[in-house]
Amino acid sequence: MVAMSMSTGSKQISTWIPGVAVAGAAALLAWGLHSMVPSIPLLTAAVALGILVGQLPFARPVLIGILGPGLSFTAKKFMRLGIVLLGLKLSLVDIAQLGWVSIASVIGVLSITFAVTIWLGRLFKLPGDQPLLIATGFSICGVSAIGAMSQIVKSKDEDTAIPVALVTLFGTLAIGVLPILWHPLGFSAIQFGHWVGASVHDVGQVVATAQIAGPTALAFALIIKLTRVLALAPMVAATSLALRLRGGVSVAGGKRPPIMPLFVAGFIGAMMVRTFLPIPVALTDVADIVQTVLLAMALFALGAAVQLVPLLRTGWRALLVALMSWTLIATLAWVAVQIG
Repeated sequence: MVAMSMSTGSKQISTWIPGVAVAGAAALLAWGLHSMVPSIPLLTAAVALGILVGQLPFARPVLIGILGPGLSFTAKKFMRLGIVLLGLKLSLVDIAQLGWVSIASVIGVLSITFAVTIWLGRLFKLPGDQPLLIATGFSICGVSAIGAMSQIVKSKDEDTAIPVALVTLFGTLAIGVLPILWHPLGFSAIQFGHWVGASVHDVGQVVATAQIAGPTALAFALIIKLTRVLALAPMVAATSLALRLRGGVSVAGGKRPPIMPLFVAGFIGAMMVRTFLPIPVALTDVADIVQTVLLAMALFALGAAVQLVPLLRTGWRALLVALMSWTLIATLAWVAVQIG
């Protein structure tokens, strides 16, 4: 019996290897693109490569065939591990230094954007989990947040693919659009950093956008952004609890979702370690590299599931909701800057 179980496990692992290897190669290629053009965030490059590969007619049968099991494994498992390690970037001490006004404004912007985007998604009758996933991605931390939330609600691939494509599109647009508005809006460098951190989706996109205003703006933008990332754990846990109370079931095993998913608990644990224990810089640097690699591989796998033709044909409502959500969070963040 044990031998049979080991044989089955080995066979399953062997089916993962091709997809995992391709995702690893794609992450390496994304790193190369980022190295040549630093303004292109590595994680944005990874998901964009996945989307590009997913549109190649000859690649589609391979992606859903021999590479399918490994890409699915990478998108789910590596995403969870990457999110756990993301917690090591968060220190409650750094966030507390923002002051209660800035923290409250960040939470307010995030909460309003999240709620209004879900309402817009339902108003425009988006299917499945798309309203929730778009709201999560645009209000919290982009594709990583979508990946985390999709793990809980057990979203269909097509419901996840469209929010991934949209948050990548608008996050990339922000890199070019927001710096143009910096001086016309009359922002100081720190105010611009606040605006970027409160409104741009992915951490890499925040870096690419805020660095134009200098190191002080970049530092402030990252603290604001990581404060938004902090909301990932309670948002995912609250959704899991809501599904549990409603009697929601998972695809595997028919069990109700846990009150707090294991990877969310790991995220919180890593954040507590960073806050209260003296971690060597070398260790955090290694963890950051591993986390980036894991997320790059997972985001390539998610991007490879995106099919743009159906999106362009039937996804105009989702595109409109995303545009309104993007505009809303940028406007609310601008108000928050004025208050702060």
